Amino acid sequence: MLILGIAGGTGCGKTTVVNQIVAQLPENEVGIISQDSYYNDLAHLTKEERGEINFDHPNSIDFDLLISHLEQLKQGKTINKPVYSFVEETRLEETIPTIPRKVMIVEGILVLSNPQLRDLFDIKIFVHADSDERLIRRLQRDIRERGHDLQKVLTRYQTAVKPMHEQFIEPSKEFADIIIPNNHYNTVAVDIVRTIINDKLL
Repeated sequence: MLILGIAGGTGCGKTTVVNQIVAQLPENEVGIISQDSYYNDLAHLTKEERGEINFDHPNSIDFDLLISHLEQLKQGKTINKPVYSFVEETRLEETIPTIPRKVMIVEGILVLSNPQLRDLFDIKIFVHADSDERLIRRLQRDIRERGHDLQKVLTRYQTAVKPMHEQFIEPSKEFADIIIPNNHYNTVAVDIVRTIINDKLL
């Protein structure tokens, strides 16, 4: 099994890069795990209390479970991946059975910040985008997809997203094997990653 870790700041275009990599790889040989599925279960808190949580801090992620699941996948075992609701801001009761694939892609803003998780990655990728571009994408996503109002998104960006990016996410770039600038469609970098994966699959 080949495991890729793909990190980068909020709204940097990680999902786009993942889709570009996967698009031309053999079907059913690639699995994707999002860090977002592994936010801590906050069912014991009220909706208001959940709103106070800093979701951009590493402590908001259940890294122990994510690491355990990756190790199980490497052993050929099926895992039950959590399902997280960004509208309710907590984990749901259902899970998604996830089988091991030849290539597993783990993507999320903080996946290169955790040393134990990092050690499980065969290839580490950081997607870089301009901070203004990331803010615009974050605004659009949180308002359209997650039902947050503009003031809440801006406040969270100023008090949590930006400082956490500077403290934890940007420094994790130094651990990357490949840095992909994603202000524009970057075919060369994606083709290089795809070539490496194809070589490993042979």
